[in-house]
Amino acid sequence: MGENKDRMLAGEWYLPDDEELAADTHRRFELCAAYNANGGATPVDRATILGELLGSLGKDVRIRPPFQCDYGYHISIGDRTFVNFNAVFLDAAPITVGADVQIGPGVQLLTPTHEMDTERRRAGWERAAPITIGDNVWLGGGVIVCPGVDIGTNTVVGAGSVVTRDLPPGVLAVGNPARVVRTLSP
Repeated sequence: MGENKDRMLAGEWYLPDDEELAADTHRRFELCAAYNANGGATPVDRATILGELLGSLGKDVRIRPPFQCDYGYHISIGDRTFVNFNAVFLDAAPITVGADVQIGPGVQLLTPTHEMDTERRRAGWERAAPITIGDNVWLGGGVIVCPGVDIGTNTVVGAGSVVTRDLPPGVLAVGNPARVVRTLSP
């Protein structure tokens, strides 16, 4: 494995423009293109493409195309999860989505972060932090989840919210940045 991919997988600063990561991106591009073009294909055919694209895919997962990701192999999705149209999962670090999760249209799960130092940012340095979505979470339409965030089981995030910090289990969070507004009954 190359130095930049090793660094990416370790959560360290890396340069994404290297040959090995470009090959991984090409693989993802072909699989996403096939998945998105085959919106009318049988569920079995679409599940086969997702099985090749994603690191782990639970039973009865439904992802409505179009769907985009960085690599795919860092994404794990639990049983019976539903992902609506126009989802973007940038998986330079692991993205773990639990079982029975509802993800609204236009949701973005973004693991990469870029250098604050202008020279290093211009040079292309980035790193990524994992995102974890617990079981039975509902992310409303247009939610953005930032790098390194964990969202607890049974939590609901309102449409258009930007989640910049961890959210505990069983709460309703809304806004930019998302804030807990109440506890949900079990």
